Amino acid sequence: MRLLMLGGTEFVGRAVVEAALGRGWEVTVFHRGRHAPPAGVRSLHGDRTAPDGLAALAADPGPWDAVVDTWSAAPRAVRDTARLLRGRAGRYAYVSSGSVYAWAPPAGFTEDAPVVEGASADAEQTDYARDKRGGELAAVAEFGAADALLVRSGLILGPYENIGRLPWWLNRIAAGGPVLAPGPRDLPLQFIDVRDLAGWTLDAVERGLGGPYNLISPPGHTTMGKLLDACVAATGSTAELRWTDPETVLAAGIEPWSQLPVWAPPGTEMHGALHGGDVSRALAAGLTCRPAEETVEDTWAWLRSLGGTAPQRPDRPVVGLAPEVEAKVLGQR
Repeated sequence: MRLLMLGGTEFVGRAVVEAALGRGWEVTVFHRGRHAPPAGVRSLHGDRTAPDGLAALAADPGPWDAVVDTWSAAPRAVRDTARLLRGRAGRYAYVSSGSVYAWAPPAGFTEDAPVVEGASADAEQTDYARDKRGGELAAVAEFGAADALLVRSGLILGPYENIGRLPWWLNRIAAGGPVLAPGPRDLPLQFIDVRDLAGWTLDAVERGLGGPYNLISPPGHTTMGKLLDACVAATGSTAELRWTDPETVLAAGIEPWSQLPVWAPPGTEMHGALHGGDVSRALAAGLTCRPAEETVEDTWAWLRSLGGTAPQRPDRPVVGLAPEVEAKVLGQR
């Protein structure tokens, strides 16, 4: 297989490239040159937001069996790139997001759930949900519903994470001491290891799949307790997880998901939307998910290789709870 990866130097894109190389595929990476791609690829440089930013791609005849695109800004960049590649690439896999569903999709939502309104393939950058939906529309418009694969990912964790969610928990727990652990311990979680996402996406394009797929682990793949216990085990920390009921956490003004990454209060529409997606279609199409412990251990090993500081996407807010807020809440218990 010949793969064109749009991006390919960070997080999801890098995982896709490494997975493709591991299969012996021939990989071309089109990127801005800000970060080095994995060894063994052919590089093309360009900035999709700049005039003539696709010149290097336009000059390359390809062809490619598949394109994988992770773009999350102005949908017109997906439109222009897909239009350019039509006829030179067999399939277009767009890594989208569960955010394309109208908020808040109820627990158990499938790919048929209503999507956000106001998205357009021709739009400039608006907001994350409409930009991702606009990217989907662009891919389908240029490649057709049968040849456009829409990978609606949920929470993505694993090595190379540049959002900061699992790295924050790992570093906080590695630091030791009492740790505010938002309860309940048995709160079910959904996430997808970035390597499982990459592997499934490559399998899907190889098999000729098209259309939307919710791509995340089955509900309850792990729990908040198991995830944080895995962080303690991986880091070898003496940290004490102090489980705190959701009412106490929320009363302190702590924001779920952002200040306490991954966590959403039980019984809320947020929890149903973020940790309650139906993945029957992806499972039927071969999705398998590695144990949460493996994701945590491998992310910690990668984080240590960087000296403990994970990369941070400039277009995403920094996540995590301030030490003084944590100490205040724990002191009130």
